Amino acid sequence: MKAILSLLSLLLSAASYALPVQLPEPPALSARAYLLYDFSSNQVLLGQNANARLEPASLTKMMTAYLTFSAIKQGTLKLDQSLIVPLDAPRNTSGESRMLLKPGQTVTVDELLHGLIVQSGNDAANTLAASISGSEAAFVEKMNTEAQRLGMNNTHFTNPVGMPGAQHYSSAYDMAILAAALVRDYPEHYPLFGLRDYTFNNVTQANRNRLLWLDPYADGLKTGHTETAGFCLVGSAKRDKRRLISVILGADSDTQRAADSQKLLNYGFQNFDAVRLYQNSQPVTRIRVWKGTESHLDLGFRQDVFLTIPKGQFAQLKATIETHQPILSPITSGQQLGVLKLSLAGKPYAEFPLVALDSVTLANVFSRGWDSIRLLVQKYSPL
Repeated sequence: MKAILSLLSLLLSAASYALPVQLPEPPALSARAYLLYDFSSNQVLLGQNANARLEPASLTKMMTAYLTFSAIKQGTLKLDQSLIVPLDAPRNTSGESRMLLKPGQTVTVDELLHGLIVQSGNDAANTLAASISGSEAAFVEKMNTEAQRLGMNNTHFTNPVGMPGAQHYSSAYDMAILAAALVRDYPEHYPLFGLRDYTFNNVTQANRNRLLWLDPYADGLKTGHTETAGFCLVGSAKRDKRRLISVILGADSDTQRAADSQKLLNYGFQNFDAVRLYQNSQPVTRIRVWKGTESHLDLGFRQDVFLTIPKGQFAQLKATIETHQPILSPITSGQQLGVLKLSLAGKPYAEFPLVALDSVTLANVFSRGWDSIRLLVQKYSPL
C-alpha cells in the first residue's frame, strides 16, 4: 500500500508560501576528516572522509569513560569507591597526559573520572581499565565489543588511552556515534565533559577543549593529539533544546581544531532547523490487518521523531508511507510493518521505520478462514 500523507498539515499550510533557500557553501576546513551530527534527529549534516579509518588518539578515552559509566550503572563500581593505582603503572613519559598518579596510591573512582575526562590522564585510564576488567587486554576486549554493539563499524581499539598502533583506529562517524551514546545513555555523568579544569593533589590542569571557552553553548566532549594523529576534537554544543556534535580528526594545530569545530557548529545552527514530526506513540497511519482479533492497527514510532532540514525548506517536504500487503496476524507491539519515506524538493531525504503501536493476536479458525476467502477474492478481482 502506498499512501501520500500531509505532514503536520497545520505547519505546512503556514509555510506554504516559503521559497526555496539556497544554502551557503559549507565551511572550508583543513582537517583530514570531519563530521557534523544532529543529536536530536540522528542525522549527519556535513562530512568529509567520515568513514575513513584514522588514529583517534585520546578520543579513545571516551570509550574508556563509557565503560566506566556502564560499570557504575551495573553496580560493579561506585563513584566513592577507592581504587589502588597498579604498582606496575608506567611512570611519567615526556609529552604524555597524566593526572600525576603514583603507583600504589589510593584514589576514588570519581577522582579518576575527573582525571580521565578533564585532564585526559593516561594513568587514570589505565587504572580504571585494570579495576574494571582485571587487565588491559580484557578491558580492550570490552571496548571492541561495545564498539560493535553501538554500530562503530570502522573502529578497533588496542589500548584504553589512545596510544598509536596499526590496529588502533576509528572514524569521524564512529566518534560521533560514541559521543551521542555518552550524551544519551549517561546524562548524569555528561557534565564532567564540560568542566574547564580539575585540581588533583594540589595541581590544577585545564581542559584542552578550547571550545569550552570559545562557545558559551559548548559543553563537551574530548580532545586528542599525537604526532601521527594530528589534533583531534569531538565537540558538542546545545542551543535551546537542540544539540549538535562536531568531529575533527587530523587538524594541524590545537587552535585549528577548535576553530574548525566552531565553524561546523555555527554552520549547523545557522543553516538548519530541527522539527519534531511525530511524538512517541502518536498514530501516523492506520492499516488493514487480516486473520487477527482486530481488523485495523495503528502504525507510528516508539520515540519522538525529529527531522533536521535546511531553513525555509519545510514546505518542500513530502512524505510517503510504504507497507507490504497483506499484513497478517499475529503482530507484536513494536514490530516494524512499514517505512515513512521523506523527500525534500523532489529528492529522497530520510527514511524512518514504522512500527505497530499495539499487538494483534490470531483470530479463531472461522474468522481466519473467512479472511482467507476474502483475500483470495481480492487477489483475483478485476481492477
